[in-house]
Amino acid sequence: MSNSKEAKARIKINKMLEDSGWRFEDDKNGRGNIQLEPGVKYAELGDDFENETHGFIDFLLLDKDGRALVVVEAKREAVDPLSAKEQARNYARNVGARFVILSNGNIHYFWDTKHGNPDTISRFPTQDSITQYEKYTPNPAELVQTVVDENYIVSTQIPTFATDPAFLDKTTRVEFLKTNKLKQLRPYQVQAIKALQASAQSGNQRFLFEMATGTGKTLISAAVIKLFLKSGNARRVLFLVDRLELEDQAKKAFVHYLGKDYRCVVYKENKDSWANASIVVSTIQTFLAGDRYKKEFSPTDFELIISDEAHRSIGGNSRAVFEYFVGYKLGLTATPKNYLRGFDAEGADSQREYERRLLIDTYKTFGCEAGTPTFSYDLEKGADEGYLIKPTIVGARTNITTELLSEEGYAVHTLTENGETVDEIFNERHYERKIFNKETNIAMCKALIDNGLYDPVAKKLGVDLFGKTIVFAVSQNHAAGLTNILNKIAYEKWPEQYSESNFAMQVSSQVADAQQMTINFANNRLGGQTSRPEGYDTSKTRVAVTVGMMTTGYDCQDLLNIALMRPVFSPTDFVQIKGRGTRKWQFEYNDYQNDPITESKEKFKFFDFFATCDYFENEFDYDEKIEIPFNYYPPTTGPDDADVSADGTGVVGDEPIGAKGPIDLATGDALATLSETPEGVIMRIDREGFKRAVEEDVLGNEKLKNMWENGDTEEAENFAQKQIFDKPKYFLNLDRIKRIFGVDRRITVKEFLQVAFGEKESFETKDELLESEWVKFMEVNPVDQVHYEPVKMFFKAYVTDEKVREIVASRQIGRFSTESSFNSDEYTKLNGFKTAVPQYIHDYAYHLTNL
Repeated sequence: MSNSKEAKARIKINKMLEDSGWRFEDDKNGRGNIQLEPGVKYAELGDDFENETHGFIDFLLLDKDGRALVVVEAKREAVDPLSAKEQARNYARNVGARFVILSNGNIHYFWDTKHGNPDTISRFPTQDSITQYEKYTPNPAELVQTVVDENYIVSTQIPTFATDPAFLDKTTRVEFLKTNKLKQLRPYQVQAIKALQASAQSGNQRFLFEMATGTGKTLISAAVIKLFLKSGNARRVLFLVDRLELEDQAKKAFVHYLGKDYRCVVYKENKDSWANASIVVSTIQTFLAGDRYKKEFSPTDFELIISDEAHRSIGGNSRAVFEYFVGYKLGLTATPKNYLRGFDAEGADSQREYERRLLIDTYKTFGCEAGTPTFSYDLEKGADEGYLIKPTIVGARTNITTELLSEEGYAVHTLTENGETVDEIFNERHYERKIFNKETNIAMCKALIDNGLYDPVAKKLGVDLFGKTIVFAVSQNHAAGLTNILNKIAYEKWPEQYSESNFAMQVSSQVADAQQMTINFANNRLGGQTSRPEGYDTSKTRVAVTVGMMTTGYDCQDLLNIALMRPVFSPTDFVQIKGRGTRKWQFEYNDYQNDPITESKEKFKFFDFFATCDYFENEFDYDEKIEIPFNYYPPTTGPDDADVSADGTGVVGDEPIGAKGPIDLATGDALATLSETPEGVIMRIDREGFKRAVEEDVLGNEKLKNMWENGDTEEAENFAQKQIFDKPKYFLNLDRIKRIFGVDRRITVKEFLQVAFGEKESFETKDELLESEWVKFMEVNPVDQVHYEPVKMFFKAYVTDEKVREIVASRQIGRFSTESSFNSDEYTKLNGFKTAVPQYIHDYAYHLTNL
């Protein structure tokens, strides 16, 4: 009986087989390599192939020697092909085939019956690819059991390192590692690998590392790659990036880390020989162009696929590339999902919602639907452990930007063609597309030069050398204007050194060789080498002015200043831009005549001219859907460039502002306010990660929750201390909680649980606790008005000052005059409270002395 749907499915499957080079009959390309059920010929196949009287008539794919290679189990379009899994397994076992393809013409699965579960595919593997893949014999046990320590990469770089006297001697080890450019894994990097191993042991094949910028994701990737290749769980690895400079950067890193054992190539440079390499690096765009990934690759060509900056390199169409290949998948991202909750697919028309979608897709792609990555390591933890630097925020505003940032906005006085004047109001969001004032740009550039950090080595040698800086502009034209202003300021300040207009350079997509310029800037070669100090290995160009480049994954460790000369409303962009400066660096100078000079980078400044930090600290809604006004466009998309006039003094918009014509912004502008935060401040966007730790590890732990709600507080405290604190996922502990909340005293596990479970709004300060205890003291020891002040002072001093307690215990009262925070004259006024206060504190409040 004819069935059009069944025929349609068969036709689709036949075509997919033929498109991948499989042949039903002998032809000029070789012998037929598709075998049907004995007694059935291709030409005799009916429409109702599932009910043929011959029995199995699905396809058996053969290798070049005619041996069974793949069983293709075909189902009707209406049937889920996974329903045939066990049937296909038995058939494969009977004919000695290791691999199975399940298909209904629309959905297809590839299954290695010796390892893992069926994976969706969009194209059938070729005979060559599947034959090569057959040599792959994964060993998950070896993957899990391999010991990874700090020297895991070093052992590949120099296999004999462990017996080298310079390494064995602790006094020369650091110099040995530095001289040989050896990379040891940091403790948290080892923990990341162990987290992956634990996840793999649970049967997972997809992993996600959420790690702050500057924590060495490429080095961790190298360790993961070595782990998979050496343990036999991968023959070949694909490393995907989303930018050209990252492609070159990754390839060089992998050659440096793993080159002695494994060949690494960039695909576009080795299109004919990539299959001979163990590691293939490519931009996602190269694979997408002309559907190259489908035409030139088989789904079984790689066993491990790593996506760098995963939220970008698997977003939109890019995800098709990532999902095309079967095997293990690892995603790396510096952009946490914790501030993008509550995604509303119905209203995904704003930048915020677009970013929600990207990040949520990222977590789903890597099997983290609950929003919990395989491993997480944030800026705060990295800074606390001494690996990263927190930004020093420089909040600077000009007269105009101050008005733009006010609730009232900035009023522009415009003369129309009819001679009428119109006053219009603009706010900071209009700056991005509608307002561009030359005087404002001059004020911002001067503020940067006057308040930015200078190179510490040059400073020690008596030379003013501005610290390397990245400035983020609104558009290409804006970048050009800022570059010109910065070069003029530099010439006025240092005429002998910057007479060639190369203090600042525009590094944006419309500039020729911009990609190479980003590399040169990182390598201290942009604009040549500085002449002052003589022989110092750093670039003459000190400032790179960009729009959308030099953000994600860009590594320039000696960066000292970052300047946002445009508003930013995208949390993803903000995290990435801020992260450029967090890496530590050792500045070095050696003229071979004097003692070498070394200075550590312990600080970087983040110049914020549009209150972006305030926006993400106070205004940005981290939980609810938010609409960004004024049709915010990411700066890399291009619409911004058309809105700024060529001379940099006016605006030509999509729609004229005012009655007619451009806005006259020829008014002057100057710096109005400038303030710096304390060094090492923790921003709210970084603190938000703590929320997730509490939500998942504490409130989400049913066992702990039941203990607390049942009143077993002591048991709950012990459980939290042993089972939740200091685990590698979030590194939750009391010290970290104290820093996040800005508490000026020690806190207890019980207090933390009270706050976490909502019994307290927050942690009391030290003074608040003392005030509370003072009230309790007065309830049992009433203090009259005459003695109130001295007794209260003594009460607080006795709690907080160990010296006061020691003096009272020793009865050496005279020492009050010189050694403690409490005055001896006041002590004489205490009368009977001299003994009442110490007695009460020892009996009821001695725990407060440890705050």
